[in-house]
Amino acid sequence: MRDIDLTQGPISGHFRTLAVPAAMGMLFSTLYNVVDVYFAGQISTDAQAGMSIGFQAFFIMMSVGFGIGSAMGALVGNARGRKDDDEARLFILQGLSFAIVATILLICLGAAIGPLLIQLVSEPGPYRSAGTGYFYWLLAALPGFLLAFSANGVLQAHGDSVTMQRAMMGAFVANIGLNPLFIYGVPGVVPGMGFNGIALATIVSQSAVMLFVVRAVLRVRVMQDASWAELWPHLPTYRAILVQMAPTSLSFTVLFVSGFVVQFALSQFGGHAIAAYGIALRIEQILLLPVLGMTGALLPIAAQNFGAGDHARVREALWFCWKLGLAMTIGAAPILWFGGGFAMALFTDDPEVIAVGQSYLRVDSFLFTIYMMLFSINSFLQAMKRPIWTLWISIYRPGFGVAFFVWVLIGLFDMDVWGVWLGIAIAVTTGWMIALVITARVARQEINGLRPVG
Repeated sequence: MRDIDLTQGPISGHFRTLAVPAAMGMLFSTLYNVVDVYFAGQISTDAQAGMSIGFQAFFIMMSVGFGIGSAMGALVGNARGRKDDDEARLFILQGLSFAIVATILLICLGAAIGPLLIQLVSEPGPYRSAGTGYFYWLLAALPGFLLAFSANGVLQAHGDSVTMQRAMMGAFVANIGLNPLFIYGVPGVVPGMGFNGIALATIVSQSAVMLFVVRAVLRVRVMQDASWAELWPHLPTYRAILVQMAPTSLSFTVLFVSGFVVQFALSQFGGHAIAAYGIALRIEQILLLPVLGMTGALLPIAAQNFGAGDHARVREALWFCWKLGLAMTIGAAPILWFGGGFAMALFTDDPEVIAVGQSYLRVDSFLFTIYMMLFSINSFLQAMKRPIWTLWISIYRPGFGVAFFVWVLIGLFDMDVWGVWLGIAIAVTTGWMIALVITARVARQEINGLRPVG
């Protein structure tokens, strides 16, 4: 595996080394989800809607995995920047241990509250039943997701985003074969499972991803002298991981709860509106992939250089990220505006679903640059070991902001689905303004401001 010193060499080169494989990995991760949406669409619109609400409930638990991955990127990255191999190894092993404990607790919690969350955002009927069954099956995939996220955070802290790229490429190819195999079966050999076969395909492929990525972590240089005994919970280290992880995980939880708020608002317009939102999100994710790869690369670059005390390189990395991201998002906006309807038609032939999804993507085209700024700010704050601010930003933007502005536009002004999309847009824009103020304050405290010195 790669083990790159991000405190040396040109910043642009490090972004290219980290961002391109990361974006490719996320591309195949999104295409993996697209395959699931496609096969669900072959079953019915209810299956697509059920997948949307079932996966939304599952994502709330996955937010813990995102938090652990970010914590590993920051903590291990800072230790690597200080050239402290012992501390890096401690955080790696305790991070994997922490992920195992969290998985066990979340499976128990999810089995109890997941169906209740689904009931909140759906009406009784076929799509609620499909979503609930899908969610129960996905609980078995939770170990694969959480351990893979934790391990990938470690690899990114070492400058390695290639391993996860290869893992997701393999999972995507496998999913193309596993979905029809488990959905339709092979007569006399493998019984068909229908819609739940999509979930079983996820369990199998994601478990393989986890094994591949964890194997790469165990081969990093600082792990050469590791012992199994070091996996035993060490409470001070657990506390350090929790402090770094909790705000990020809660931020993602707020984000996914916001998804439930949106789905609840859309439920009054029918199952086709929920299905359209689920498909449109996948299309949005595909176009955001280069941005996500670039802003994700900012975390290990900034973390290592912050650990090394090189504040000038931290500032350089943040500004490089913003400048490149501006060019990328301006180029993506026309694709969303003019091509949204065509993209929706690739996944459904329902004209109502296509029309609603196209309206969301047109509003979304104006928000792409703001999303880029918000993603990069999150990476910067995590690298500074100040993730609590990402939580406050999330509490306002996808938490309060989306619910409030959607309620105003739909409840008071009696708008249709356009009220949902415009409510999201207002929340995102005002949240971005707040995030800029916070970033400037943290930068003054930690790296002597955002402007280059001298």
